[in-house]
Amino acid sequence: MHTLICGSMAYDTIMVFNDHFKNHILPEKIHILNVAFLVPDMRREFGGCAGNIAYNLKMIGGKPLIMAAVGDDYQPYASRLSDLDLAQTHIRHVHGTFTAQAFITTDLADNQITAFHPGAMNFSHENHVAAAKDVSLGIIAPDGRDGMVQHARELYEAGIPFMFDPGQGLPMFNGEELLDIINKADYVAVNDYEGQLLQERTGQTLEALAKLVKGLIVTKGSQGSVIYFDGQQVEIPCVKAEKLVDPTGCGDAFRAGLLYGIAHEMDWQSIGQLGSLMGALKIAQRGGQNHSLNRDAVDQRYFEIFGSRILL
Repeated sequence: MHTLICGSMAYDTIMVFNDHFKNHILPEKIHILNVAFLVPDMRREFGGCAGNIAYNLKMIGGKPLIMAAVGDDYQPYASRLSDLDLAQTHIRHVHGTFTAQAFITTDLADNQITAFHPGAMNFSHENHVAAAKDVSLGIIAPDGRDGMVQHARELYEAGIPFMFDPGQGLPMFNGEELLDIINKADYVAVNDYEGQLLQERTGQTLEALAKLVKGLIVTKGSQGSVIYFDGQQVEIPCVKAEKLVDPTGCGDAFRAGLLYGIAHEMDWQSIGQLGSLMGALKIAQRGGQNHSLNRDAVDQRYFEIFGSRILL
């Protein structure tokens, strides 16, 4: 059975400005801002939440099935997915659009200026869950707003358990809309900031929201994560990475670990630990999909850290 990954497919264009933005932006002239940054260093990465989650889940032996919308510039990504043996059955080509993409400029202090173009992502609602077969678990990751709402409803109506991962899409929803999706979901995953925003929008505490689902996961970066379930809380430590290079896509890697654990009916401690390990493996490489380990290597790392085998 497959895990349906509903979310964005995107290109990330990452540029480095070898200076500090503050040296070129005058506060008293912010109302007539007109600046240009020379960026001699640039790279283009494959990204998007659906692409990143599927990449990580495939790496550890899961069975991801991507549901997303892409544009006319999709061919390089298509070739990559073919090389990775990731099915493209439910990746819809929307003619006359670009694949979603982020343009990120980083200065020497790691400040970032980002422009995001959603492109084909805005047509994600043209995909329907009913078209996907042999699905036992799903995730609603950041995507077009209408697509997120629709896919949550369709998964719920189909009786397929799913995780709600609002991510950077959370501000698109008001409290009532968030509660509606959470009431349909079986699991919710947010980072610390999103968890705070979720509480503010819904007017409910994390403990109260956790009662609406089987598990609510809050990641806290270097402080690890907390999982709320059955009126309990379990603290998951942060796995120490070999090196800290780039946090881009760490949350997606973590969620792949969660999905694998849930699909294989693991206990929450083991699920959280696998997610933590996946995040640590990702942060040691640039981009969301450049860490490359096989299933056995990940299992060995888990054994070395936690003293047990986990990948079935």
